[in-house]
Order: sequence, then C-alpha cells, then structure tokens
Amino acid sequence: MTRGSLRWLRRTALTVVPVVVGVVLATFFLLRLVPGGPAAAILGDQATDQAVADLEAELGLDHPLLAQLWSFVVSVVVHGDSGTSLLYGVPTRELILDRVGVSLEIVALSVVFTVVLVVPLALLAALHKDRAIDHVIRVVPAVGLAMPTFWVGLLLILVFAVNLGWLPAGGGDQGIRSLVLPAAAVAVSLTPVLVRTLRAQLLEVLDADFVATLTAAGLPRRRVLVHVLRNAALPTVTLFGLNIAYMIGGTLVVERVFAINGLGALMFDSIGSRDFPVVQGVALFCAVLVVLVTVLTDLVVNRLDPRTRIAA
Repeated sequence: MTRGSLRWLRRTALTVVPVVVGVVLATFFLLRLVPGGPAAAILGDQATDQAVADLEAELGLDHPLLAQLWSFVVSVVVHGDSGTSLLYGVPTRELILDRVGVSLEIVALSVVFTVVLVVPLALLAALHKDRAIDHVIRVVPAVGLAMPTFWVGLLLILVFAVNLGWLPAGGGDQGIRSLVLPAAAVAVSLTPVLVRTLRAQLLEVLDADFVATLTAAGLPRRRVLVHVLRNAALPTVTLFGLNIAYMIGGTLVVERVFAINGLGALMFDSIGSRDFPVVQGVALFCAVLVVLVTVLTDLVVNRLDPRTRIAA
C-alpha cells in the first residue's frame, strides 16, 4: 500500500469514527430524554406502577445509564446489532435486514431520478443562458425545494395515483411501480440545489479556452459537451454525496406517507413504542450508510479529477 493510500485511509478514519460515535451517543441519550418509557408503552395505560417496574427490571431498563450504554456498545461491537428489540423480542439486526431492502431500493431509484432530472435541466439552462427556458428551469424546481418531502409525496399521490391512475399510491405490494412515486418525491426535493450548482459550473467551463479549441478542431458538439460535463460535474458530485444523508432521511419519511413497510415504518413505530434498541439500530445503520456513501463520493471525485490524486 502506498504512502498516499495510507494517508487517505487515516484521513477517512478520522472522519468516519467521530461521526459514528457521535450518532451512537446522541441517539442513546436523546431517546432517554423523551417522556415515557418502553415498559409503559408495551403494557398500556392501564398498567400498574409495579407491573411497569417489574418489566423494566426484566428488560434491564432499571440499570444505571452508563451500564446501559456499555451494554449497547458491547452488543454493537460483538454481535453487530444494537441489542434485542423490547417490543418484538428479536435481535435488531434481523428486523433491520428484513426491512432494509425496500428502503435501499427507494434510495437507489431516487439517485437515478435525480441524475435523470439534474443533468438535462442543467445543460438546457446553461446552453440557453438568460433565455426563457433558463429562467423557467431555475424558478420552477425551486418550488420543490420550498416544500417538505412528505408534502411533495402527497401531491404526487393526488396527481399520478388519484387523478391520473398511472401509478399505485403506495403499499409496496406492486414491485417497482410502488416505489416510483416515493423515489420521485425524494428526488424532486433534492433536484433544485443540484441543478443550480451544475448550471453554474457548466457556464464557467463553457467559457474555458479548451472548449473553443475543441470546437475549432471540429470535434462533434456532443463530444464537446461530454468533456464540459465531466469537468463541471465535480462540485455537483461532491454536493450530491453530502446530500445523501438528506436523501436517506427523506426516504424514511416518504415511506410513512406511502405506507411502505421499510426502515422508516420500523423506526417511527419503534419511536412510538419507545423501543430503544431498534431506534438506535436504525440510526446507526443510516449513519454508517451515509459515511460509506461519503467515502465512495471521495473515491469518485478522485477518479474524475486527477489533480486530487496528485495532491494526495
């Protein structure tokens, strides 16, 4: 392994470890600040104080806070999960693996939709700078930025499921068709920022000397635009990677709107029942996923821009 690779791994570790540790600690302590407890949520409003105390003792919730934290950390490191679900009585790893597939499908489809929307819109806006189509592309997507993801999802259901009947309103029982609207809702919320960023970079690159040289050399316009897009894409790719956390969070929310039984439904149900291990497990999984995507984004940027490899 080269010295540059070792430096990159060390820098990545210094970024990854604090983020994961911070998520673990924040999730652990913030959940315990919420009024009410798992035992009372499981037993119901009619449960006696003694019954609640007995169940807390059975579940280990009467242990000191630091002892619970240590148990949680040991479970994560040794067993690869955040403990046993207080509500379902099974390891959180099993619950997460059972639900994560559909959530990852929505995220992947959202990435595809975002790229399909951002690249053509940014190219059109840059190639028709200050014309009507440029103003429309800059203004109309901004409406999506002003609306919460769940509201975009409700509008998509109203238009494409209720009025037009083109797609199912959700449920996840019709394969990929059930995931189109949730993925579109997440993509629409993220598209405006990326379109503005890519448009600005395209305008800067289009004015570069090498574009005039390639055009004068008789290179087809399509190939020139490929070179322009590659040079302009770096800031947008970086911003896209940084916004993956927003995309994952938006996916968890729209799952609830579209009645999809993924990680979002599992997390919200677990929050309502104060199922601490499951909420901690989902939060930790999402944090690790965001970190992995960030590292992957760094690798893609290094691949696209030789200057970053030379600097490393």
